[in-house]
Amino acid sequence: MTVYEMLLPYRDEAYRDFQAKLVPNIAPDTMLGVRTPQLRVIAKEVHMRADRDAFLRDLPHRYFEENLIHMFVLSAERDFDACVRGVEAFLPYMDCWPVSDQATPKAFRKNRQRLLPCVEKWIASDHVYTARFGIRMLMNEFLDADFRAEYLDLAASNPGEDYYLKMMVAWFFATALAKQYDATVPYFEARRLDPWVHNKAIQKAIESYRVTDAHKAYLKTLREKKK
Repeated sequence: MTVYEMLLPYRDEAYRDFQAKLVPNIAPDTMLGVRTPQLRVIAKEVHMRADRDAFLRDLPHRYFEENLIHMFVLSAERDFDACVRGVEAFLPYMDCWPVSDQATPKAFRKNRQRLLPCVEKWIASDHVYTARFGIRMLMNEFLDADFRAEYLDLAASNPGEDYYLKMMVAWFFATALAKQYDATVPYFEARRLDPWVHNKAIQKAIESYRVTDAHKAYLKTLREKKK
């Protein structure tokens, strides 16, 4: 049974129509409308199958859900080198924010210093979703004990104008304000970000329960005024 055949019993046209509105850059006829919990169940089965690697090599996939399963399967890989090879083979085929955002490889968490050069390369990419994925990995893995102030510069280093890339940069900086406020707030005081990203990051930080009320009040004073 192919992955497509595994998906078919769970297709839901109403859910597909709902998803299509959330991911407008994907053609609706490439969506089946399978919900994420079921995709994760199928991905676990695919990960254990003898033809797993054949599925991972069979690119590009036709369906949005096949791409999501691909990423879930890669995320279950525990060997760091194998995981990076798989991710880098798949990155050119990432074509929307859910595929970029829904899974984080387990192998990355225990190999952060080996991961960092990969993250730097991905962020520098001209491919929007490769860069977005790199910034998300930086946000997920390098804003806690391994944080360094220069990672703020790295997150802001790709000047791409795509909405989904800029939104990821804003998400990174909002998270940095929650986790590393003292190191991050000077970035906003100095107006070092694109004005749209600057305001969006402040908005997200103000909406976060992880940012204190005092910090939220100060961040409101740093908003860029609309011209």
